[in-house]
Amino acid sequence: MGEPRYGLLVFDWDGTLVDSTGAIVGSILGASRDMGLPEADPAKARYSIGLGMEDALRMAVPTLPAARYREFAAYYRKHFVLQEDRMAVFEGMPELLVELRCAGYLIAIATGKSRRGLDRALSGTGLGEYFVTSRCADETSPKPHPAMLHELMDELAQSPSRTLMIGDTSHDMQMAENAGVDGVAVSYGAHSQETLNACRVRACVSSVQQLQSWLKTNA
Repeated sequence: MGEPRYGLLVFDWDGTLVDSTGAIVGSILGASRDMGLPEADPAKARYSIGLGMEDALRMAVPTLPAARYREFAAYYRKHFVLQEDRMAVFEGMPELLVELRCAGYLIAIATGKSRRGLDRALSGTGLGEYFVTSRCADETSPKPHPAMLHELMDELAQSPSRTLMIGDTSHDMQMAENAGVDGVAVSYGAHSQETLNACRVRACVSSVQQLQSWLKTNA
C-alpha cells in the first residue's frame, strides 16, 4: 500500500462491517408494535441508525415518551437478538481487515451499539481479533459528537490528520468532520449515496471491493 497517509482507521459497525440494517429497522418496527405505538416510519428508522438511543428514538419513534425509552429498548433487544445469528459480515470484509492489519494500520471501532451489544457481535462474527480498541455509544457521547474519535485518537496516540473514519451514515461523517478527521462513506449500508455525498467526505464507495481499492491508493 506504499507509504501510509493514515495510521488509524476507525470503522463503524452496523451497515459498514455487518449487514444489519434490515434487522435494526425491523426491530424498531417490532418494538413499536409490541408497545401499541403508531407504526414507525421505516425511512426514519433507517436514518436513525448509528445515533445514540435517545436521539434515535426521538427520530424514529417521535410519539414515544422519554419515560418509556428503557421499556422500548428492552423490546427492541428482544427482536434484534433473535436475528443476530442471521447477520452476515459483508463479503470481502474479513480479508480487507487482514490486509490492513498486515500493512501496519491500527484498526478501531466507533459504534452506536452498546458495549454489551458490540462484545456479543465481535464474539459472534469472529472479527474481534482485528481491532485494537473500540468505543460504544453508552460509554461516551454518541454520534455525531466527536468524543468517540477524540478518545480513540488519544488512546492510540494518533492525530486527526492521521485518522480516517469509515462509515455508512451521515452521522459517521458528521462525527468525523466534528473531530477534524477525514471520512470515507460506504453506500451499501443505511444511508443513501445522495445523503452521504452531501457530507464532507473524501470518497463515497458502493462496495467492500471499492473500499479496498480506495484504501490501497489513498490510505
